[in-house]
Amino acid sequence: MFTSLSEFGVVLINPNWFAYLALFSWPLVTIAIYQRLPIGKATLWSILAAYFLLPAGTTVDLPLLPPLDKSTIPNMAAYLVCLFIKGKRVPLLPKDRIARWLLVIYVVSTFITASINPEPIIAGPTYIKGMELYDALSAVIRQGLFILPFLLGLAFLRTAKDHEDMLKTLAVAGLLYSLPMLLEVRLSPQLHVWIYGYFPHSFLQQMRGDGFRPVVFMGHGLLVAFSTMTSVIAATALWRIGRRVKWLSGGQATAYLMAVLLLCKSMAAFLYAVTLAPLVRYGKPKQQIRVASILVLIAIFYPVLRGLDWFPSQIIYDAASSFSPDRAQSFDFRIRNEDMLLNKANQRPLFGWGTWGRNRVFHPESGKDLSVTDGRWVITIGQFGWIGLFAEFGLLALPVLLSARTLRYLKDPQEAVVLGAVALILGINVLDLVPNNPMSPWTWLVAGALMGRYEQLLYSKRTQSAAKHHVKYTRPIQDEPAV
Repeated sequence: MFTSLSEFGVVLINPNWFAYLALFSWPLVTIAIYQRLPIGKATLWSILAAYFLLPAGTTVDLPLLPPLDKSTIPNMAAYLVCLFIKGKRVPLLPKDRIARWLLVIYVVSTFITASINPEPIIAGPTYIKGMELYDALSAVIRQGLFILPFLLGLAFLRTAKDHEDMLKTLAVAGLLYSLPMLLEVRLSPQLHVWIYGYFPHSFLQQMRGDGFRPVVFMGHGLLVAFSTMTSVIAATALWRIGRRVKWLSGGQATAYLMAVLLLCKSMAAFLYAVTLAPLVRYGKPKQQIRVASILVLIAIFYPVLRGLDWFPSQIIYDAASSFSPDRAQSFDFRIRNEDMLLNKANQRPLFGWGTWGRNRVFHPESGKDLSVTDGRWVITIGQFGWIGLFAEFGLLALPVLLSARTLRYLKDPQEAVVLGAVALILGINVLDLVPNNPMSPWTWLVAGALMGRYEQLLYSKRTQSAAKHHVKYTRPIQDEPAV
């Protein structure tokens, strides 16, 4: 069955033949990329290009396997090419003990979730089947496929040069993608329809004022704006260390991308950029990592405060009402939906209700879906419980928190700037999981790269220290005269 997500949930769609061709020919594109580029750059471009170019929402369900789409197919392709064609070993677990346990829980907890949800959900005419062993195995495979970019980043994006290449890839991709974006700003978002035969989301949500948000192939204008914002941060970091972005200087690329971001008509992404770009350009790397750490801690503690009912929702609503009734109404709508979904999630708090929409709230008589899920955190807690939530968010936040320790090992100021920018990019990605659901393979790739940099520096220092102590211990024995 071929499905797509719209603003109303899962619906049947009819993509054209080219959508399927693009999706299933991506492994060949991946092979070509890895043959032309070094393995680190190839990993960056194969994951990012798939996110930018493949059809949004087209999904193919095969037996046992999780849905195959623009996330899972590129992840599998990159991993298998590295393993079997390039002959590179990809570690399945990080060296850091906390990260290792978080990853294991992230994958294995989904099996437990499926195992404890065998009963169906029945609400009027709505019937959602119970989960079986088949679903448990499929859930584990699904989580394993999602985490592959993290493992690829951990293995092949560990050095300062790799992280600088990551920033260059983001900036260059933003420049190239701006061309179809500007076309859609002028003509309305039509490229996905022209090329893949359908529009992946609500067209009305892409209309702002007397213009349009560009969507291109990402599925929603907010995702395009957020991606452009990260390109602005990357270009700003390159500007600071004196690197060019192809044919433009770092400053020119930053100014151009900021103008394109303004045309995306997303207030949140624009505020992120005007706040973080000056910090990257002028702030100390230590300050950048401190801000990134604060961002991920907010993302972690917000669900906790909501779960304990300690979040000052009413105070924020009253403050918003005083200057923008529309914003206050939007905030109140979000809070009420989160409360509804949290109440459902807390009926099975540890491991959640599982997938297939079992986490949603339905009218007991009509069977109508009453819930609206926006934030990634509330989706995850409903599907996989608090354990699944802390495993996922913890695995994303930990590399940012460890970056402060990584920074202490860096002597080159430019390397420190690059590290700070990458940490900020991941930090703002994690924070945006609170109001939205922008989870992408690229987010996992950046997290793996930051963790890889930490491991590369920390364990190389430990190896050097051990070797140094060994030399001091053995030298007196070597100096003793022979008997």
